[in-house]
Amino acid sequence: MIAYAPAALFFVLFGLGVLRDRRQFSNAILLGIAVSLLSLAVLAELRRAPTLVVEIAMVAIFLLPTVGTVALIWFLIANGLTMIRKEGRRPANLLSLLAGLGIVAVILMLFVALALRSARLGIVVGTLLLVIGYVSFLFTCFIGYAFLYGRHRPRQDVDFVVVLGSGLIGGERVPPLLASRLNRGREVYEKQAARGNPPVLITSGGQGPDEKLPESHAMADYLVEHGFPAEHIEREDRSRTTEENLRFSKAIMEQAKPDYRCVVVTNNFHAFRAALLARETGVNGHVFGSPTARYYWPSATIREFAAIFLSHKLVNFGICGLIALCGLLGAL
Repeated sequence: MIAYAPAALFFVLFGLGVLRDRRQFSNAILLGIAVSLLSLAVLAELRRAPTLVVEIAMVAIFLLPTVGTVALIWFLIANGLTMIRKEGRRPANLLSLLAGLGIVAVILMLFVALALRSARLGIVVGTLLLVIGYVSFLFTCFIGYAFLYGRHRPRQDVDFVVVLGSGLIGGERVPPLLASRLNRGREVYEKQAARGNPPVLITSGGQGPDEKLPESHAMADYLVEHGFPAEHIEREDRSRTTEENLRFSKAIMEQAKPDYRCVVVTNNFHAFRAALLARETGVNGHVFGSPTARYYWPSATIREFAAIFLSHKLVNFGICGLIALCGLLGAL
């Protein structure tokens, strides 16, 4: 049982982190470490299992990563082509395709290094794999914890429901992505209103250079057109980024009620990063996700992770550099 002690310790630290504030990326890392240590402990216990069980486990350990990698490559490339067909060739829509092609490139480099028996290329590929391993671990932590965070549902009454804006179609019409957020915000509003305490719904979004009106105004118009009571809508029309959405909405809420509670609504792929920003900006509330088209989710999730990774670029690039240096020195 002592083999499980490190995993148990990190699960306890994870639980304490969630109780303190579930809007922390450190919770994702603690959970990832705990699951990794638990997996190692289970593998260590296999030594005591019957021979057949050990053989099956060893086959699975070698086979699953291979099959999983091939499936992942196919999925990413197929999704990337779907994104290009449905959303266009903007850089943000190419992320899943580039990720799939990147994995193929690394695998090809590995085979070339083995075929040529090139020590230098082997060092480069080995070092690259170490860095990719670190980034992949963080990405897996992000995916796992973002999924868990997305299971959270608002249970207590709130004073405000903040719906974050996004781009408009033709500079004036609400697209399906934004309509999903508005419909989810309305759902939260109606559930609480049914209990006799309707919150104020804040539509948050300024006017972009290619837009004919602020996003918050188009959002409010959409809600009113679909029967939402206009007197329960507040418009925040200065923000250009998610951070500004939260800061400016926070100012509105604090002015109306200093001890406010709120729910922030965005799409599910964006919920965890929005929660991290809500914590950084001091917003007193959690983030609630709305549905997103399945084909859109992979590229959007990669973009969200990249944004979180780059928000801590000093630490992450420092660790990647240290890993690369250790790999290089070890190979030499």
